[in-house]
Amino acid sequence: MNSTLPTKSTATEAGTEKQMFVMKCGGSTLAALPESFFSDLRDLQSSGNSPVIVHGGGPAISENLAKLGIETEFVDGLRKTTEPVLDVVEMVLAGSINKQIVRLIQGAGGRALGVSGVDGGLIQAKPVSNHAQIGWVGHVTSVQAEIIQGIVNMGYMPVIAPVGVDASGQRYNINADTAAGAVASHLGVKRMIVVTDVPGIMRTIGGQKKVLPSVSIQEIEDMIQTGEIYGGMIPKVRAAIACIHGEVREVIIVDGSEPQILSRVLGGETVGTRIVRMQ
Repeated sequence: MNSTLPTKSTATEAGTEKQMFVMKCGGSTLAALPESFFSDLRDLQSSGNSPVIVHGGGPAISENLAKLGIETEFVDGLRKTTEPVLDVVEMVLAGSINKQIVRLIQGAGGRALGVSGVDGGLIQAKPVSNHAQIGWVGHVTSVQAEIIQGIVNMGYMPVIAPVGVDASGQRYNINADTAAGAVASHLGVKRMIVVTDVPGIMRTIGGQKKVLPSVSIQEIEDMIQTGEIYGGMIPKVRAAIACIHGEVREVIIVDGSEPQILSRVLGGETVGTRIVRMQ
């Protein structure tokens, strides 16, 4: 149903391709991002590119839960979400973090509009299979891509908080990587960029940890089995794998603190780790 959306790249008169791309920004990365990162986003937007941002906010959620005396734990890298935890998740993600990102973009001269997955039923979800163990964590069932496209058509960057909803109105805490992968898949964009505080997927080669410039899905699964990929990186790479279908050709994991990292990725420079579709 999304094939009718005008989300594919178009060529300009000069022959430079303008692109819609989905960017996921980790919560642990937000506080460390330099002002130049948001200036880069502004420049990309003003030159005709269309960034779509899906963000996390894990550290801020944990901090607020601690202040309120609400216990939190993680199961396979995902936060166990009871109703009290869910209240804080929505407050932090859809409230303070979402608006912080919007302010930072606008402060750099960009145009942004913040929404959560609840707004307009943007992100539809259902409970994950291990609901009894992990609580109200959601699996994305659909994304209302026309809402995102409408925001882009108005000249704004969509900034999306990963809180989902089902037909009954039940809210779900959705891992930001999983939400970003679903948004990318439903929009049919060419690439998804995962902005983190690490330079990419690392592997020990010759006694030294080095960034893998590209990696296959099988190599990722092997590294999960050996423990080279662990904790919160597991849903990150699995979400990347999940979104590589349809129009999505590649997912790139990069360090957001590197200068003009987004422009460099879109310009074709080899940075971070590319997870590519195998032919």
